[in-house]
Amino acid sequence: MSLKNQTLSYFILLGFSEVHYIISFLIAVLYAMILMGNFTIFSIIQIDFHLQTPMYFFLSYLSILDISYSSVTFPAMLFNSITGNRRISFLRCMVQLYFFISFGGAECLLLAAMAYDRYVAICIPLQYPVIMNKVLCSLLVAGSWICGFLNAAIHTVMTAQLSFCGIRHVNHFFCDVPPLLKVSCTDTHTNQLSLYVVNVFMGIITFTFVIITYVHIISTILKICSAVGRRKAFSTCSSHLTVVTVFYITGNFNYIGPAPGESFDMEQLSSVLYSIMTPMLNPVIYCLRNKDVKQAIRTVVVGKCVSLNI
Repeated sequence: MSLKNQTLSYFILLGFSEVHYIISFLIAVLYAMILMGNFTIFSIIQIDFHLQTPMYFFLSYLSILDISYSSVTFPAMLFNSITGNRRISFLRCMVQLYFFISFGGAECLLLAAMAYDRYVAICIPLQYPVIMNKVLCSLLVAGSWICGFLNAAIHTVMTAQLSFCGIRHVNHFFCDVPPLLKVSCTDTHTNQLSLYVVNVFMGIITFTFVIITYVHIISTILKICSAVGRRKAFSTCSSHLTVVTVFYITGNFNYIGPAPGESFDMEQLSSVLYSIMTPMLNPVIYCLRNKDVKQAIRTVVVGKCVSLNI
């Protein structure tokens, strides 16, 4: 870490307005919804043996990522909003930055793995049990986590080595790379180039892979003779594609847009969409639009009610 940063004890986050109580309430409600929704999905998948398939295996880890992803920023945001204290120490800022990028990068790759799983299930269903075996599924999940943590290590180390020259005001809700690069008083060309190159591979290329995958999926669905079969296939894929589109487009815009961190309003909007809306949408889409999950929830609830009556 740069010696110049040893005198920089904290940053001041400017992403909060003066109406602390309203923002605090909204943050608390959103965080509670994310935790409840994703914990429900994860628990149901673990309890119901009918959901022990590759699709729900990936979905359970997506829920873990969403919980972790949100927990990196929401508690700190809630504390800052309630107390009105916008300060965050340099060390806490770097730790938050590391884990936020880690879980975000892992989710990018995990969503691509889920798209591949749907491709195999719909386009080559006879080979699905052979291709999507437990070993491959475990490797895809482990690979997404490992790549996410390695990616975060690169950006965190490079950001921590910047000099900020006493400038402590960060126009954001939490510590992220683009707003921190903006307040640095040293040349950030190398950091921005690294951010661009890495996110091209983890953002644009993976998103392109997902789009190509869904082109094949949609092409296969259109060949299904049964109208019921087409509706079921479209229902399964549309939820995933909705989440993927919101997540990738907003994330790519924020990290590899024309001028990262340049527009405060657009940066805040994109950050809200991929760090708040996506974790909140996942349980809503997968629970309310998935018959298997809804049936599993009803079975568990009925079973609990019966056991309590006994």
